[in-house]
Amino acid sequence: MALACAALAALGTGVAIGAQGPDGLDDARGALERWVETRKVITKERRDWQLGKELLQDRIALVQREIESLRGKIKDAEGSIAEADRKRDELVQENERLKSSSSALVETASKLEQRTLALLARAPEPIRERVKPLSQRLPKAGEPSKESLSARFQNVVGILNELNKFHREITVTSEVRTLGDGRSAEVTVLYVGMSCAFYASTDGTAAGIGTSTADGWGWTSADALAGDVNKAIAILKNETVAEFVQLPLRVQ
Repeated sequence: MALACAALAALGTGVAIGAQGPDGLDDARGALERWVETRKVITKERRDWQLGKELLQDRIALVQREIESLRGKIKDAEGSIAEADRKRDELVQENERLKSSSSALVETASKLEQRTLALLARAPEPIRERVKPLSQRLPKAGEPSKESLSARFQNVVGILNELNKFHREITVTSEVRTLGDGRSAEVTVLYVGMSCAFYASTDGTAAGIGTSTADGWGWTSADALAGDVNKAIAILKNETVAEFVQLPLRVQ
């Protein structure tokens, strides 16, 4: 309607100008064309501006959503960091506790090793030889151990198990002993656990008693016991009928 009114106004002006002559009409027509072109430009600019505004608003909304998403991720990351810090603190405390426990276990292992070595010193030769692969791993007093903590406990437990087994049994072995007259001869030894033993020569002329002491295993001559010792050994080997054999038992 505005354009139509403007056209009529321009036409009226043109008629009026036309009355003045051809030049006035041409000027009016040119002015009208320029006015129409100007309106077109203004309309296009408004349309472009509106489209640009909508695009800008969409971009702003997208950026705001991305910002909100990043804020959420930052919040989650902060929570994860806090949880990681808490777990790290717990692990540090647990590590300190384990270090303290490990130090106590190392001290315990050292004490057990030294007590085991002292016990082995009182043990008879057959059992010492049996556990030698394990006892060689035990460090001497004041020396550091090359074994891991678990291996150190396993060595001690393995030795003590063998010692306990030997102590609950009666063991017969052949050994070379120094007799009362100074001669060395092969004898048969009967060990009663780890505390006492008896030996006798096969010809029944020599015998002796062995006992465990703080300074090691000691032997004393007791030739009068040769017959009884050989009889007890024969019974143990099922070489003769079982009967009661009395032997002196000394434990130190």
